[in-house]
Amino acid sequence: MRRHHSTTPRNPRNPRTTRVSRTRVSRALVSLLLVAAAGAFAAGAAPAGRTGAAGQARPAAAPLGQIIPAPASVRAAGSPYRITAGTRIRVDGGREARRVGEYLAGLLRPSTGYRLPLTTHGRAGIELRLSRGPFGAEGYRLDSGRGGVTITAREPAGLFHGVQTLRQLLPAAVEKRSVQAGPWLVAGGTVQDSPRYAYRGAMLDVSRHFFTVAQVKRYIDELALYKINELHLHLSDDQGWRIAIDSWPRLATYGGSTEVGGGKGGHYTKADYKEIVRYAASRYLEVVPEIDMPGHTNAALASYAELNCDGVAPPLYTGTNVGFSSLCVPKEVTYRFVDDVIRELAALTPGRYLHIGGDEAHSTSHDDYVKFMDRVQPIVAEYGKTVIGWHQLTGATPAKGALAQYWGLDSTSAAEKAQVARAAQNGTGLIFSPADRVYLDMKYTKDTPLGLAWAGYVEVRRSYDWDPGSYLPQVPASAVRGVEAPLWSETLSTSAHIEYMAFPRLPGAAELGWSPAATHDWDAYKVRLAAQAPRWDALGIGYYRSPQVPWPGN
Repeated sequence: MRRHHSTTPRNPRNPRTTRVSRTRVSRALVSLLLVAAAGAFAAGAAPAGRTGAAGQARPAAAPLGQIIPAPASVRAAGSPYRITAGTRIRVDGGREARRVGEYLAGLLRPSTGYRLPLTTHGRAGIELRLSRGPFGAEGYRLDSGRGGVTITAREPAGLFHGVQTLRQLLPAAVEKRSVQAGPWLVAGGTVQDSPRYAYRGAMLDVSRHFFTVAQVKRYIDELALYKINELHLHLSDDQGWRIAIDSWPRLATYGGSTEVGGGKGGHYTKADYKEIVRYAASRYLEVVPEIDMPGHTNAALASYAELNCDGVAPPLYTGTNVGFSSLCVPKEVTYRFVDDVIRELAALTPGRYLHIGGDEAHSTSHDDYVKFMDRVQPIVAEYGKTVIGWHQLTGATPAKGALAQYWGLDSTSAAEKAQVARAAQNGTGLIFSPADRVYLDMKYTKDTPLGLAWAGYVEVRRSYDWDPGSYLPQVPASAVRGVEAPLWSETLSTSAHIEYMAFPRLPGAAELGWSPAATHDWDAYKVRLAAQAPRWDALGIGYYRSPQVPWPGN
């Protein structure tokens, strides 16, 4: 179950061990070639051991391939580029490209202390170019040498992702908000890059505990660093309704008035939600709002008695059990309610998707579940959105073009996996979020002070070491749309809690969604992951220091 709260942890066996071991050698070889190429550059350009006139070691540029997610192609060559007080940022490509340039300047100015003016003409140390080419919607090419750094892409999203690569190639001190010593070196060579999957998501549960607009923005910034492009917001559940709906105002004012443990809860006004959407778009993330139904609906049922089959509103709920609530499927008022909510939410959401939940509807009969989904999915389409549902949607009839989000475990029954595979074979796209792999609220070990353990303990290697393209038998590779890392908040109430559970597992999920399968190798990845630690320190991100990772200073 997605959020079953058994206190007995499990350690599910991995039926894919044999298949993974057969592919590990080839993946390791590719990864080692990337690392070797990066290391060759470091040796030729500015190794720590090379000395200047005074006999002191010169700082080295970070190896070109030492970033997360791993790039599709890396060619290290030539001398590094050094950002100086004379560096300018040239932008070719219109208003959106200029916004990316302004974002880059905003990242670099505080730590370097340089003006880094934006320009549209003349020579500049850093150039951002929009150009026709084989980049795709999010791909880019980064060229670096003694004369400067150029990022070229077809679309502004590609420029933005290229900026994240440039950011990781600079010293971690670049993340600080005060002037640092430098030097600001970028390794020489070329990175050619584009994502494996179009959908690379992270989910934040704001229903069990409410998180403010500022807290959501902070998480968005952290997601952007790793090229994640979908922010799934879990806006409703038994414990809280978090979005204002004008036609049903008590949903937010009453249904949103509490949270797990009995805190004051909260909700987003429409202006709040629009600000989250705007900010996410500025980081090239699309917001995917979720209204979970027909189960996980106690906050709505408590707010409006008529949504209950017996016409009696239950009390607000602040516990963590699941599966006890259900909208009344036979009542027509249910569908007026659903229509109003989806209409208002769709009008606020420029993105393509609207998530209707659909999991753990244990208080809804199978026949009623099918009837409900048959009524609700066309409503989503009427308002111009594509349906996403948890993979239980495949037990009904998924709408044409719908996506199912799989949250099962390695140990999920063969029958349930086969049901999902049949839907995929019939055209339903899949987003993979296996709970015993990328549920970021699962404890790392029995000693983890936060999180749950119903899906087992999920250490960093387990979270990373699987392949979305071959995870479920009989699922066509063409049906896999991407990967999402959900973060449920039964035990989380602060940004520090979010970050401790997300880091260091979140970057691995991002890499599974972005990087070619051939680059996937734990031994190479853990070295790149360890190199992220100083950056997180500079950003003020508190993270779990897994013993599986060779952290600096260990």
